[in-house]
Amino acid sequence: MEITDDRTFPAALVALSGVEFPWDYDEKTEEPAPGNIDYEPYDEFDSAEETTDWIRAWTGNEDLDGAAFRVFGQDGTGGLVVCWLVRPGQPLVAQPVAFFGSEGEAGVVATSLGEFLWLLAGGVGPQEAVEFGAESGVGHDELRAVAEQHSGIEPRTPAEVLAAARAEFPDFAETVQSWCR
Repeated sequence: MEITDDRTFPAALVALSGVEFPWDYDEKTEEPAPGNIDYEPYDEFDSAEETTDWIRAWTGNEDLDGAAFRVFGQDGTGGLVVCWLVRPGQPLVAQPVAFFGSEGEAGVVATSLGEFLWLLAGGVGPQEAVEFGAESGVGHDELRAVAEQHSGIEPRTPAEVLAAARAEFPDFAETVQSWCR
């Protein structure tokens, strides 16, 4: 499958959109409760126009067109989760997954959509992965079932997923910074 402007949602993302993500606060500490995943799945990709508007606003760079991204989720602050179409000739599910935070955070959180499913199954959301690493997760049975059915790879821990992403894309934050005006 070649990457085109096709915005057909992969089966894995359709499955994620049916999962209820836990999110509660400890009222005493005002911190997220253990086992929370700050992720809100979409039912479809953002349109090409919405994606272009977002990347231009995020970077301040009117020369970008958003064609290299497919936005498919967000966190509670409005940070976005995207497939980054950086591997020519590879299918969408083989592209890395990145997070662009509402406060300028950016990082690749998985080398593929299958790896991203295992990150979530391990209880780590995209924003947590960028800001805190793999230490924050508590496994999630329903997400594990989605990963087992749709990842196409053997189980991974959040630490393994993040280590692979950081090893393959060590300069992502600098690349993103170079797009900013």
